[in-house]
Amino acid sequence: MSPREGAHEPWEVLGERTIETRVPPQVDESAAGEDRLRSHIYALIGRLLAEPPGADTLELLALVEAQPSESDDLGQAWSALQAAAVDGSAEALSDEYHQLFIGLGRGELVPFGSFYMTGFLMERPLVALREDLARLGFERNDDVKEPEDHAGILCEVMAALSDDESGFDLATRAEFFRRHVGPWMGRFFSDLTTAESANFYRAVGEFARRFFEIEVAYYGDRPAVSALTSEAVVRPITVTRATPDAG
Repeated sequence: MSPREGAHEPWEVLGERTIETRVPPQVDESAAGEDRLRSHIYALIGRLLAEPPGADTLELLALVEAQPSESDDLGQAWSALQAAAVDGSAEALSDEYHQLFIGLGRGELVPFGSFYMTGFLMERPLVALREDLARLGFERNDDVKEPEDHAGILCEVMAALSDDESGFDLATRAEFFRRHVGPWMGRFFSDLTTAESANFYRAVGEFARRFFEIEVAYYGDRPAVSALTSEAVVRPITVTRATPDAG
């Protein structure tokens, strides 16, 4: 996908959804604006964890303009990610992704919640996650083979929950984060920043780690009454895998 003309260039494609923004853009002071930005960042991280970026994604990432201050840790991490995208190639990043997350039998890192919380795959945390996803009306596409506790899938879910037009309230998002994301994903991102096979993905991990620190503080003291603790009916949303880049 090529950049379009206009003030804001599309830089991220998730399924059939195009997100048009600059990262980090000027944050809207309204809660809706903050939620929109939050959703876009989760979508980007989910995309990069779901599969290696193709040439189009790298080109779009490289076009984003950002001038963070020295005290802006998230902005500095974004600049490093952008620089890594400029230096990277789709072929090299495909090899890097395979070594990190797939490997021969297993990659260097295991990006699943059950593994980080219990030391084993397909354990009770995955069962609890599936129950909550069903309660919220999420479904997994048949072409997505990974278990739902994959870090990329959970970031996609958080992107959907955070979308200001999704209909999910803050309490529901906070409860889902505390149950299924907060207990382990920070450790995963930290591991990604020090993985021997990581180059581009070291920058991904640092950006995600900095963003996650903000999320932990944001959701750390939120109300517990949510759609996960009530009989609230929520419209279905399908969890999708990012469509491959052309080229």
